[in-house]
Amino acid sequence: MIYPPNPVPAFKFEGKLEQKAISGKISRFMPDTTVMVTKDNIDTFLTTAHEKPKVLLFSNKKSPPTIWKALSTETVFKRTVSFGFVTEDQTDIVQRFKITKFPSVVMQRGGAAAVKEPYKGEMNFLGLKEWVNLHSESGMGDKLFSNSGGKEESLEEAKPWLAQEVPELTAKSQQDVCFKGEGLCVIYLKDGELSQAETEMLSGLSKRFTSQLSDRGAKMKWMWINLKIETKFQDLFAPSQFPSAVVFNPHKRLRFSKMDHGEENEHKGDEQGLVKLMDKVLGGDARFTMVPGQKLPSWAAREAPGAKKAEL
Repeated sequence: MIYPPNPVPAFKFEGKLEQKAISGKISRFMPDTTVMVTKDNIDTFLTTAHEKPKVLLFSNKKSPPTIWKALSTETVFKRTVSFGFVTEDQTDIVQRFKITKFPSVVMQRGGAAAVKEPYKGEMNFLGLKEWVNLHSESGMGDKLFSNSGGKEESLEEAKPWLAQEVPELTAKSQQDVCFKGEGLCVIYLKDGELSQAETEMLSGLSKRFTSQLSDRGAKMKWMWINLKIETKFQDLFAPSQFPSAVVFNPHKRLRFSKMDHGEENEHKGDEQGLVKLMDKVLGGDARFTMVPGQKLPSWAAREAPGAKKAEL
């Protein structure tokens, strides 16, 4: 007999009494709380309910296997851990986590998603359960409910920029990413999305200059901005070509220093151009332009990920 979750009634299994046939039948009725992770929701997945570890299965299959469904609905894990499923065609995510074989499992956890830990054990239920359980705490995933309507609320609004290797500068991220705290902001200017190659370049430069500045008390925060969306900032920075960059001082007097592309735009906004800009700023040779009226331009209004457009 097979006893599916309510309200499906129990029924007698009439297929071949073999493991594959039985498990295949059971898996159809098994609850599944895994999230299908794509490049559009990866950052939100990693930062929503920040207190929960996030465990990602990278697979060359199209749907989560039974073992992953079972882990996601385990009594404790369904409240304390978030399980994601990534198919191999999500190349941006595969490259971001440096996945070279399938299946692979990676856990990301900690403040600002600081720790990425690959699973190195056997791909079976007990091994994975024991590994995940090391970082799962009973009660961590409990939800809060408002007094007004019993509406479920997140413990913290999702902050995708905390999980981004190079965070995007937007209306919501501006304080965390640039304007709150110490240091100057190195803003990479794009007329569209940031590529994985550009992400790796900026991440490498960030680490390089962080190491160089560690004994000088100086701090540089690296980020990027999509000027195709943030058009008011394009008017402010007025880059002569894309990509480009500015170093922004957000303290006291708002001012910025632009990348010099040359009279005929012969200097590109690549790694070499960024290094030259940084050397000028750190060497005290950069010219800074004051923000008019000492007031930032208005930010673009963005639709929340997954938000549905109102029907006409």
